[in-house]
Amino acid sequence: MTFIDQAQAAKRAAVALATLNRAAKDVALNAMADALAGAEGDVLKANQRDVERARRAGTSDALIDRLRLNPQRVDGMVGGLRDLARLADPVGDVVRGWTNANGVQVRQVRVPFGVVGIIYEARPNVTADAAGICVKSGNAALLRGSSSALESNRAVVTALRAGLETAGLPADAVQLVEGGREVTHELMAARGLVDVLIPRGGAGLINAVVEGSKVPVIETGTGNCHLFVDASADQEMALEILLNAKAQRPSVCNAVETLLVHAAIAEEFLPKALSALAAADVTVHGTEAVQEYSGQVVPAGPGEFDAEYLSLDIAADVVDSLGSAIEHVRAHTTGHSETIVTNDRASADRFVAEVDAAAVLVNASSRFIDGGEFGFGAEIGISTQKLHARGPMGLAEMTSSKYIVNGDGQIRR
Repeated sequence: MTFIDQAQAAKRAAVALATLNRAAKDVALNAMADALAGAEGDVLKANQRDVERARRAGTSDALIDRLRLNPQRVDGMVGGLRDLARLADPVGDVVRGWTNANGVQVRQVRVPFGVVGIIYEARPNVTADAAGICVKSGNAALLRGSSSALESNRAVVTALRAGLETAGLPADAVQLVEGGREVTHELMAARGLVDVLIPRGGAGLINAVVEGSKVPVIETGTGNCHLFVDASADQEMALEILLNAKAQRPSVCNAVETLLVHAAIAEEFLPKALSALAAADVTVHGTEAVQEYSGQVVPAGPGEFDAEYLSLDIAADVVDSLGSAIEHVRAHTTGHSETIVTNDRASADRFVAEVDAAAVLVNASSRFIDGGEFGFGAEIGISTQKLHARGPMGLAEMTSSKYIVNGDGQIRR
């Protein structure tokens, strides 16, 4: 089957999904979960082949860990599908509505996108998560996973399609898009067949899709997240937030990558912060103003304040004012999540107003910028763009809207 054949089949499946009620979609999600649970052995064997191939290719341990599945991770994928079945269905929700003076009723309601293409790297659990979120929101899914997880993704998608068929729905609502780079280019060029593209992965992948796609893209961006410790900050609170935001899970996009400290408290705060970071095995890449407080600080090289490390590394600098901190953030932010720790309400309000990002936090860890932590129950990614969706994308963000207008014969004068 060619990619065009797949896209056309997805288009037909999307029509069927768009008309389903919640009960039918929930039956399908539970059937998908049952099928995936029943295929656990096949999925793990396929994944082992992917892992062995990655080892032979010299893939890093960190990337292999993202690739590897085990019974607990498969159980998590199965549980994620069942959790989706328990969530409210956004399709049909009324965003707003009113009645004009002439009696014409207008309602804006949520509707599925149609066909959603998702291009992603490494982690095969994304395959089940993305497919489930698309089905729940009434969308057909074209899944373009990385070649490193091909065997795993094949096994997962085979199970999910079997579940859809058991529930009486078209299996083509979930498809794995295989092939070389030319197929990725076909997917990005399929305007009219694919309604939305969502890239999930590193900066290289995301930029390639954003710059090369003819299909509308929802950009799930990289996270060069900053933490600014203001002069008035509770320093113990700032230390706790810093360590949680950097070291609790450093390989994710909402981990903090840059520490900025107000010069008024640098002499008191930085020795404690640098010691705590070293104890957590975090390497600090600092300017000369930071290096003077510890011999363990690595000089920050050119471009490091634009880096998304995704590791136990952090850039650090001292700034002379709140305004300088905001200026630094605006110069280097990727628009993901930016944090201030302060006890000054005016400083907090100014930081929130002047920092341009999908999420701005006051006295809280950036690790909270997550669909699960927001109570969405499911997340397709975190959008750093400004159109349609911004921030964590739950089920509601996987819909568009249309206006439904009801009258009883009114005509425009």
